[in-house]
Amino acid sequence: MKKFTFLLVGFVLFSSHDMFLKMDTHFLQPNTLSAIQLFNGTFEKSENIIDRIRMKDVSLVGNGMRSSVDSSQWSEVEYITLLNFKTGEAGTWVAGVSTKPNNIELSAKDFNEYLEHDGVLDMLDWRKENNTLDKSAVEKYSKHVKTIFQVGDKKTDDWKTVLGYPIEFVPVRNPYELKKGDTLQIKLLSNGKPLPNQLVYVGAGTEDHGHSHEEGHTHDHEAEAHHHHDATRLRTDADGLISIQITSEGYWYLRTIQMEHSEEPELTHESNWATLTFQVGQGHLHDDDNHHHPHDHSHGIPSFVYWMIGILLIAGLYLGIRKKR
Repeated sequence: MKKFTFLLVGFVLFSSHDMFLKMDTHFLQPNTLSAIQLFNGTFEKSENIIDRIRMKDVSLVGNGMRSSVDSSQWSEVEYITLLNFKTGEAGTWVAGVSTKPNNIELSAKDFNEYLEHDGVLDMLDWRKENNTLDKSAVEKYSKHVKTIFQVGDKKTDDWKTVLGYPIEFVPVRNPYELKKGDTLQIKLLSNGKPLPNQLVYVGAGTEDHGHSHEEGHTHDHEAEAHHHHDATRLRTDADGLISIQITSEGYWYLRTIQMEHSEEPELTHESNWATLTFQVGQGHLHDDDNHHHPHDHSHGIPSFVYWMIGILLIAGLYLGIRKKR
């Protein structure tokens, strides 16, 4: 039964990844209906929806005002959670979602693989250097994600709003003033203060959310399967800053996981995950783009099928082990 439990934990662990806020286009018309997609998985694919009860904060910021989002504005399309909203006046807007903490207990092997798979390499190196690779972990984790989008032609300063999340990315310059060839500096904050020497992964996608093109490398086979090998690995400087060379138009994202040892009872580690998305280019401010058209996910496997297949496979392995015994 113990082996079955570890198999199940491993399946749950590697079925959950980063969280991103995405849009079909980040260029919208004022005062029109649209939707923001909440992906839980990778930048290219969402693997499950997020329950409303997990959301600690959902905010929209525009024209100097921050407003909370009502739970009735959320819906689902298969494994994607959608925030349906009406844009306001022209300006550069910010949307953010912050989740409540969850705890997960992991074997030493599962924890080490998770650190490698998700690029938490500083903690993995610490375990190697301190001979603790054989130690299990109980981790408290939460996720904090933002997206910046442009409504109409007017540029406003809302893009630099600090939402007060445990960890968050804040650009130094309005992303919607960028063009190919520019450099964008972004500051990473932890509890409102610059976070130095933190690993950050930066990637870019095409206009159809298809394939990333950034140069870089991967850490494992699972990352390759999810295109994480297309992300460039950077490290924040003493002021918590990284510099991104804008090599193409299209969708851009940043992701990081800040993990620390925990002194809380029954915990060993605490992590806070952060992502930021935005789009570089001219955009398409035509009437046809004012309405949200979710991507056709008919080619994908619904999340419940994905889970059922995984559970059946695990059950088969468990029965096989019992028969051998």
